[in-house]
Amino acid sequence: MRLSHYFLPILKENPREAEIVSHRLMLRAGMIRQQGAGSFSWLPLGKRVLDKVNRIIREEQDRAGGQEIIMPTIQSADLWIESGRYNDYGREMLRIRDRQDRAMLYGPTNEEMVTDIFRGYVKSYKDLPLNLYHIQWKFRDEVRPRFGVMRSREFLMKDAYSFDLDYEGAKAAYNRMFVAYLRTFARMGLQAIPMRAETGPIGGNLSHEFIILASTGESEVFCHRRFLDLPVPGADIDFSDDAAIAGVVDTWTEPYAATDDMHDEAAWNALAEADRLSARGIEVGHIFHFGTKYSEPMGAAVQGPDGKEHFVSMGSYGIGPTRLVAAIIEASHDEAGIVWPAAIAPFDVALVNMKVGDAACDRVCADLYDRLRAAGLDVLYDDTDQRAGGKFATADLIGLPFQVIVGPRGVAAGEVELKDRATGARESLSPEAAVARLGARP
Repeated sequence: MRLSHYFLPILKENPREAEIVSHRLMLRAGMIRQQGAGSFSWLPLGKRVLDKVNRIIREEQDRAGGQEIIMPTIQSADLWIESGRYNDYGREMLRIRDRQDRAMLYGPTNEEMVTDIFRGYVKSYKDLPLNLYHIQWKFRDEVRPRFGVMRSREFLMKDAYSFDLDYEGAKAAYNRMFVAYLRTFARMGLQAIPMRAETGPIGGNLSHEFIILASTGESEVFCHRRFLDLPVPGADIDFSDDAAIAGVVDTWTEPYAATDDMHDEAAWNALAEADRLSARGIEVGHIFHFGTKYSEPMGAAVQGPDGKEHFVSMGSYGIGPTRLVAAIIEASHDEAGIVWPAAIAPFDVALVNMKVGDAACDRVCADLYDRLRAAGLDVLYDDTDQRAGGKFATADLIGLPFQVIVGPRGVAAGEVELKDRATGARESLSPEAAVARLGARP
């Protein structure tokens, strides 16, 4: 993509309304535009990142046995009345009425609706286990939306819902999602630590939050330093092997880890001081097991192998992709701007033409642009006529993993400059070597 044709509304000054790093950088980098309190439009650069985040989420949900569906954003209040949650959820739920004066709501979550889908079709234990997920816009009327897309009123959410005959099956489903979450966050360049957590209005008694450590985190977390070195399962993990999956979960839940609201001071003090890691953290995922909390009042039962009706044991598993983008920025930035992990960067390479209009620079850039794209790389080619300082500032701000810088002196010497955004390392090499180096990267 040529920058001269790309909609990238860069802001030179820090927006006054932005309180945290991610909000400030997302606005400055032209990723989002605020439309109202807690409401944002996602512009082309932001949308590219969000799409890559969603792709990784989908791949890992599918790998773990999830099946994608789409459910409506507007739900009937009758389902929530049936489950008993309609009057309990609180003012965060946006309650509305349609033209027939029927009570409706803008869904903050989908346990009731997915249970209704399940009970309409699944009648036998032979059709279990089942895991249905979707990626959908939600609305929660936050009292004080703030921090940009970190805590907005309208947000994108991946919800997965598992259905099993009994607790043992449900625990196996929970474990599969636990491991899928470890892999999801690791693929995005994040080190996520699972911590026991409250279940909140979702309900249930088994719950983990996945927390990434960031100095700007919203809450204090406490964990064993061992988490920094625990291996994340590879792509060859067999999700059909319940024992192997349970072993991974055991490994990742044995060391101490707790959010501030679940912190056990006595257990913490029992750890050797060198093993304690106290830091700020950001929640990027939350998984729950809640048994028959919804299946029993809503009559979601299947015939078991004993011929009797069994209310299915359920769980739900959430990741907020829009929030996750902001969390990644909070964990990966510097004074110049965003530093994107390669897997979710909006483009792989920034190609910077230092002297647009110079025949030699234009020729080398045009050739590099074609060859990098042919190597399978997404390239943002800065062919604008702004000054060199502005080009460098833009490239650093939007945080693409690599910059290929083409200037008259380098061209005359048969070289271009390759910059690694994360480390700041620079290297002069031939255009051919630059293409080979970038094209060979995983």
